[in-house]
Amino acid sequence: MRIPFRKMHGLGNDFVVIDARETPVAMTTRRAAALADRRTGVGCDQLIVLEPSQAADVRMRIFNNDGGEVEACGNASRAVGLLLGGTNSIETLGGLIRSEAGEDGVTVDMGLPRFGWQEIPLSYAMDTLELPLGWEELENPVGVNVGNPHAVFFVPDADAVELERLGPIIENDAVFPERVNVNVASVVGPDHLRLRVWERGAGLTRACGTGACATAVAAMRRKLTGRKVRVDLPGGPLTIAWPEGGSIEMTGPAALSFEGSFEDADFPA
Repeated sequence: MRIPFRKMHGLGNDFVVIDARETPVAMTTRRAAALADRRTGVGCDQLIVLEPSQAADVRMRIFNNDGGEVEACGNASRAVGLLLGGTNSIETLGGLIRSEAGEDGVTVDMGLPRFGWQEIPLSYAMDTLELPLGWEELENPVGVNVGNPHAVFFVPDADAVELERLGPIIENDAVFPERVNVNVASVVGPDHLRLRVWERGAGLTRACGTGACATAVAAMRRKLTGRKVRVDLPGGPLTIAWPEGGSIEMTGPAALSFEGSFEDADFPA
């Protein structure tokens, strides 16, 4: 049996999307990692499986490049929003979110950010607005959970940080019991940030939607920016708004690259 898929991306952060709403598709860590492999599989940063949901219009399961299932992915949420069209509710491990596809891209209501040390989570109590932690020049990050855990470092020049070296060290530090996404950001202006992200389980990617949300929220909490900002990533810009006391809204593009299929037996679950 052949299983159809769509290859999609948001600002170069790419996904294999399998629609299993009508015909179930078994997905395991082994199968997800094999499909995500860029040499012997289809190749992607994240693999997405759409399933029926009793709580929303659709359930979105997210598997990182290493095969691990995770709670949230902002760019994939926009891709799924584009695929579904119109306005939809989406169930994820990180909670319910909403997408709305429009002429200016796809807007996703990412829900409320969380700041408690247990919610990040961290191994012990500390102030998440300025964590007393450091790894070489990266010090005192902001801890934010936007459906998945993030550490946000503000630096003079995000491009100068050796993120490919420091990222995996911070990601796997014992202070983050569920590992962490590592963000390095520079303030370009009062409503403008530049960002690079080391994604948990995926490494360096051209864009990270939840990273942009977490970084924007961190900048707003530290009063570095206003409540609506442009976040420039290597793959392009996203617009993030966080009204006081409200949900985070992310707006940006998504695109369908191509469609294909694979033989079920070639990638055993």
